[in-house]
Amino acid sequence: MAGMIRLGTAGWVFEPWRQSFYPKGLPQKQELSYAATRLGNIEINATFYSHQKAASFANWAGQTPENFVFTVKGHQLVTHLKKLKDVEIPLANFFASGVMALGSRLGACCWQLPSNLGYDEARLEAFLSLLPKTPEALVALASKADDRLKETPFLDATGISRVRHAIEVRNTAFATPGFVAQLRRHNVALVVADTADWPYLDQTADFAYLRLQGAPGKESYSAEERDVRAGWLKALADGVAPDGPYLTTPETTPPPRDVHGFFVSTDKEHAPDNARAVMATLRLVGPGES
Repeated sequence: MAGMIRLGTAGWVFEPWRQSFYPKGLPQKQELSYAATRLGNIEINATFYSHQKAASFANWAGQTPENFVFTVKGHQLVTHLKKLKDVEIPLANFFASGVMALGSRLGACCWQLPSNLGYDEARLEAFLSLLPKTPEALVALASKADDRLKETPFLDATGISRVRHAIEVRNTAFATPGFVAQLRRHNVALVVADTADWPYLDQTADFAYLRLQGAPGKESYSAEERDVRAGWLKALADGVAPDGPYLTTPETTPPPRDVHGFFVSTDKEHAPDNARAVMATLRLVGPGES
């Protein structure tokens, strides 16, 4: 059985989309609901900058249909300020802030590392070992939150059946087979960044995570380039190693994987249109569409 392919965007509030994606005159408070019916997933960017309250997560979840999921961006204190070192309590505070209020809408957590952080196997190993992989482990870690959270910890994992993590690196020091093997041991997905500096397609978890940022060296995707990405998504879901550059030897018998794909960053203005175009190519419909 093939895995499920979800396509979406990073965030849902972007002024140019009101001229192209959202219907004219649609109230801003209805934009998430509109996007969620037509896309499979969305990355929440605000969680990178500050802890969000449980009420906000619950509100976002309540505006989305069944079978829609969010990615939660990991907090910058963990990735950029402490650079993965001594982060047990910051992780606890992050997960206790309200993330679990997404319930069944919690798709994955994405940890984006800064470009000035190189590969330190021991430091990364300590971080990966802390990441909770089950609802029980998620609650256990969140229970260690301290008073720096400034909110009552939210420790209800109702509706969460699994906890997935992806890591995006931005330093070529990570371009080593040892790094790939390390992620595979922890079942953490290596983000396919689709950039000139990180074009690799290696898969390291039981799901795939792609952040499609504009064809490498370009600021947007052509229709032909979108078709190539559509081929990647289908191959990953079907259990086939897509054609492209790898740090390691491509898997000979890869398993079918659930695929989380996002059009982001450089080509953000066209992100919803890119997602919808690829969905049409793959004959996918949004979770709120018939």
